[in-house]
Amino acid sequence: MVSFKVNGRTVSVKEGTNLLKFLREEERLTSVKNGCASGVCGSCTVLIDGKAARSCTLKVDKIQGREVLTMEGLSRFEREMYSNAFAEAGAVQCGFCTPGMVLASKALLDTNPEPSEEEIRKAIRNNICRCTGYVKIVKAIRLAAEALKESKHISLNTCSSNIGQNWRRVDAVSKALGEAVYCDDVFMDNMLYVSVLRAMKPKAKLLSIDTTAARALEGVEAVLTAADVPGENYQGYIYKDWPTFVPVGEITRYAGDAVAAVAARSKETAEAAIRLIEARYEELEPVTDAARAMEIEGNILSRTYVRRGDPEKAQAESKYVVRNTYRTSPLDHAFIEPESATAFYDGDILTVYAATQSITHDHHEICRVLGLPHDKVRVILQNVGGAFGGKEDLSVQHYAALAAYYTRKPCKYTFTREESLLCHPKRHGMELEVATGCDEQGKLTFMTVRIIADTGAYASLGTAVLERACTHACGPYSIPNVELEGFCVYTNNPPAGAFRGFGVPQSNFAGEANMDQLADLAGVDRWEFRYMNAVEPGMVLANGQVCGDDTAVKETLLAVKDEYYNNKYAGIACAFKNTGIGVGLPDIGRCRIRVKNGKVVVYSAASCIGQGLATIMIQIVSETLGIEGDNIIFNQQDSSLCPDSGATTASRQTLFTGEACRRAALKLKKALSLKTLEELEGQDFEGEFSGITDPINSDKENPVSHVAYSYATHVAVLNDEGRVSKIMAAHDIGRAINPMNIEGQVEGGVVMGLGSALREKLVYDKGVLKSGFGTLGLLRSNEIPEIEVKIIEKNQSELAYGAKGIGEISLIPVAAAVASAYERFDGIRRFELPLEGTPYNRKKAEK
Repeated sequence: MVSFKVNGRTVSVKEGTNLLKFLREEERLTSVKNGCASGVCGSCTVLIDGKAARSCTLKVDKIQGREVLTMEGLSRFEREMYSNAFAEAGAVQCGFCTPGMVLASKALLDTNPEPSEEEIRKAIRNNICRCTGYVKIVKAIRLAAEALKESKHISLNTCSSNIGQNWRRVDAVSKALGEAVYCDDVFMDNMLYVSVLRAMKPKAKLLSIDTTAARALEGVEAVLTAADVPGENYQGYIYKDWPTFVPVGEITRYAGDAVAAVAARSKETAEAAIRLIEARYEELEPVTDAARAMEIEGNILSRTYVRRGDPEKAQAESKYVVRNTYRTSPLDHAFIEPESATAFYDGDILTVYAATQSITHDHHEICRVLGLPHDKVRVILQNVGGAFGGKEDLSVQHYAALAAYYTRKPCKYTFTREESLLCHPKRHGMELEVATGCDEQGKLTFMTVRIIADTGAYASLGTAVLERACTHACGPYSIPNVELEGFCVYTNNPPAGAFRGFGVPQSNFAGEANMDQLADLAGVDRWEFRYMNAVEPGMVLANGQVCGDDTAVKETLLAVKDEYYNNKYAGIACAFKNTGIGVGLPDIGRCRIRVKNGKVVVYSAASCIGQGLATIMIQIVSETLGIEGDNIIFNQQDSSLCPDSGATTASRQTLFTGEACRRAALKLKKALSLKTLEELEGQDFEGEFSGITDPINSDKENPVSHVAYSYATHVAVLNDEGRVSKIMAAHDIGRAINPMNIEGQVEGGVVMGLGSALREKLVYDKGVLKSGFGTLGLLRSNEIPEIEVKIIEKNQSELAYGAKGIGEISLIPVAAAVASAYERFDGIRRFELPLEGTPYNRKKAEK
């Protein structure tokens, strides 16, 4: 046995035990998170004799006689000081990485009470945050350092009743302390653990499955295959083409296809049972190139086509024409929390704890798979440790539910990081052929785009991603003649689906690069070229929609003008992005407000995935009612209690659910003019907002594609060594409900965009993923440049007080701006992402 101290208490543990496993599963110290189990992400950080250490790769044998400290073991003053510092600085978003980040901060400040920014960034470089961009984490650590130096408390400011104020997030303190519950933090009596056998063959006919040995293993309580699915085996967001299990006689379509599942009394037993299952295959040649796949009948999932004007005639009459082919790599979301779900019976109701972007979608799909009516299944959202689009599709939820359905016991299924990388949909890799023209003065005349998007094995949201890539390809510019054609193609690569930006980062990179080249040919400065072609209110976008009065792309250009002209190696790019699903599809936000125990309680099924949804909804209700936010509660999302408000996607929740909350609050306000809050106890007030739009193939001259658009301009600045030294990001957000929250969203989006521009990629070998979490190319805190956010407010709409989406557009123009800067730096035009021949990616770029 090995003896050591945990938070001051001596423990004895069997040799060879993993420290993280012991802390979480034996001690139930769930502030210590399991993000990667490979020593890469730092969410498992603890202090060992005061020094930060990653517990996921550490055997207890190495810490005999030493002292381990977790968030639970900090002094009362430290817990209050650090959590309040992170909350007040806006340093908490999804929160999954935050406890580890706090402990890394403590390790620094205990030995260096007045660190420089460089020392702070170096100290937390082993802790990855995928949400914040690190800017506000550095601010929080400085705030903590000041408080420690002066031995003073950091007070939490009272939330006033005005929008436009920097409210701390309502869940920030609990997340920083490690008290917030995520799906894998759930433990129940008699809980079983689920493991799934993956085909690991991108294309093969499943000939047979023998589960005899697995069923006989002690501790195994269920072994499930396609034959055991009581309802529909196939599920999916748009098309029901993704099998829960591949049936015998059918063909696997990617390496992550599920063949069988086991529920057992321990993780180790479940994994051992999976290894005992004998599956026989007839291996087939996978198709992994999208262009080649198009030549095979049945592989085109969808085609998008938009045409306006006469692009052929316009091209013939253009003074300058640029035509190029661009390629972008598939990417992983790399959220720090692996997918997890726990299912159990509460009476006769099968209840699922999920980390998802839509409890309503999960509820519907789980009912389909189980063949149960909707009133017999309940889905409750737990804290979500990041998503970025990657938690829209089902991943673990239906397997946990199936296991609980058969065993009648609580069943948890948490992906390993390897499973997460293998299974969930990625960003689409794309090939884009783009031709753009202008006249002698530099006014744009036409643009044609042809896109081939590799959607992998299953449809996921590929059809919609392709539509956005096409309809946003022309950028926020006035172009009278356009032809946009795209193909979403099945291959035997891992599925591709929703990812922050939803196809637009790829087409923006290509379109903006062409704009740079056209400007150079026309002899017009790149900033001026964009300004003279940018849309204004009343003008028409390439998809035919007339720009509203809130259109502010020129204002974003003016905001970055000096930064662009004052730097030798500055690149520039503009972008726009829809708010809401649009294109004629149902797009509804819903809310119910209930007066309960003297408080105003907000119910909505809208998922918070780290973007601060609850805080924003409370601010909107607070503004409408004129009461302080401390008297308003955002109820946990629960399919049995909360009205469906659609998925957290398309940057839609602030506008759609926010407007629903405003409308419900207006009804309560009217009631309060006649009665007191106490007299209204138990009463409900409903709010709903539906965005009315036209389908993408509408024959209207000026269809309304989306309820709103946001606009942005980014400038990327390189230093003399060719490293990115600054990003200035100017964003038209309509109206800022919470400026600090918007800054955090933009900063996080910028860093994610920098990663995709400079280093991030996925490597496949004949359809099999070869990348690990440590080789994805994620940027670390000490590699992040200065980020300056410019907020542009130009919207007097009453809808959600004028707010528009910010979550996705913050990423979109980054890669194009960085590529533009590098061309000014070394004269090389780059046509692929990630960019080659930079200090971040030494592979040589061709001139």
